[in-house]
Amino acid sequence: MKNTRKVIAGTIAAGALMVQSAFSIAQRAPMGAADDSEAIRPFQVKVAQSSIVDLKKRILATRWPERETVGDKSQGVQLEVMQKLAHYWATAYDWRRIESKLKELPQFVTTIDGLDIHFIHVRSKHKNALPIIITHGWPGSVIEQLKVIGPLTDPTAFGGKAEDAFDVIIPSLPGYGYSAKPTATGWDPQRIARAWITLMKRLNYKRFVAQGGDWGNAVTEQMALLTPPELIGIHTNMPATVPADVAKALQYGEPAPAALSADEKHAFDQLDYFYKHGLGYANEMANRPQTLYAIEDSPIGLAAWMLDHDAASLNLISNVFNGEAEGLTKDDVLDNITLYWLTGTAVSSARLYWESKLSFFAPKGVSIPVAVSAFPDELYQAPRSWAEAAYPKLIYYNKLEKGGHFAAWEQPKIFAEEMRAAFKSLR
Repeated sequence: MKNTRKVIAGTIAAGALMVQSAFSIAQRAPMGAADDSEAIRPFQVKVAQSSIVDLKKRILATRWPERETVGDKSQGVQLEVMQKLAHYWATAYDWRRIESKLKELPQFVTTIDGLDIHFIHVRSKHKNALPIIITHGWPGSVIEQLKVIGPLTDPTAFGGKAEDAFDVIIPSLPGYGYSAKPTATGWDPQRIARAWITLMKRLNYKRFVAQGGDWGNAVTEQMALLTPPELIGIHTNMPATVPADVAKALQYGEPAPAALSADEKHAFDQLDYFYKHGLGYANEMANRPQTLYAIEDSPIGLAAWMLDHDAASLNLISNVFNGEAEGLTKDDVLDNITLYWLTGTAVSSARLYWESKLSFFAPKGVSIPVAVSAFPDELYQAPRSWAEAAYPKLIYYNKLEKGGHFAAWEQPKIFAEEMRAAFKSLR
């Protein structure tokens, strides 16, 4: 266990049927591009019907294991949950519904550092809207943020004021969704951060903010460390704030340091549980992503792998498929999984864990203004004391009572309100 912790501390905590999604890119004159290599090309999702038919056939042909030998989730995603998910996916789920929603949004592709980057770009109708680039994580996608586009770009329709408006830019990480898959090594969070800055400059934004959780936080903090003058502040819902003595105790399985406050001890306990019970997926992807052929070949294998991200999210999703009302719906969950399947990005997305050498939760020395929203069911709910120490220019901190790892997806109303409050002082 100690060896596993050491590996994670230094990385995470420290074919044609597969890709028949057949998306199309319509061509038109570039928007303010200096040459063709900087062109911003309109993009539209279009999935071949044969891919959807093939997906459902594969679901129905699943070879199931026997039921787990325990009465809880300690052995992983429970058979009953997966079979309910499979039944709904094969018989009632309609990809065309979310595809239609995606088609309604302005989407584009542009080549940055030799790679095609896909992004959603919705401009507000309100004057002086603040541009915000929002980055998803794993096992997420741009689908995570779809519910907050309206509240952020058109706040007057969602209980806000015109002066709260944002222009929203949501890119797909390299190897995820409709961004291209890197064919060589080197696409780590630092390189992605440089690409995102290039993207915002290419969109002619002279002043903007950035937001992220999970890998989105890693990329967003790396953007801040580059200190481009256009980036005036960042927001994170999974901050990197864990002090060195706490990180050491977690790494080596030691007791919590003495004199922790109640909030700090709670955060320690959350992280300790995650290190002990929740890092299997991350460890494998950080070490051997290419070995994960099964999740590229089996939709049910992919779904189970994605569901078992963290205990709170698995509980929420299990409740959804057991008929309980939660922050997500069955369609929400399957929209995201199906996007991974149709784009054939199970393995290419996993490689980001292999590429990154960052310590996930350690403070990075961000010197620009930072806002933090601490959700209770995140991997850990960052205490204010840790946030203040990690971010010298902490301009906003809020400890929420509801919400988890996929905050924008699970609690879009709260998330949008947090964005308005977080960046109010920077407008």
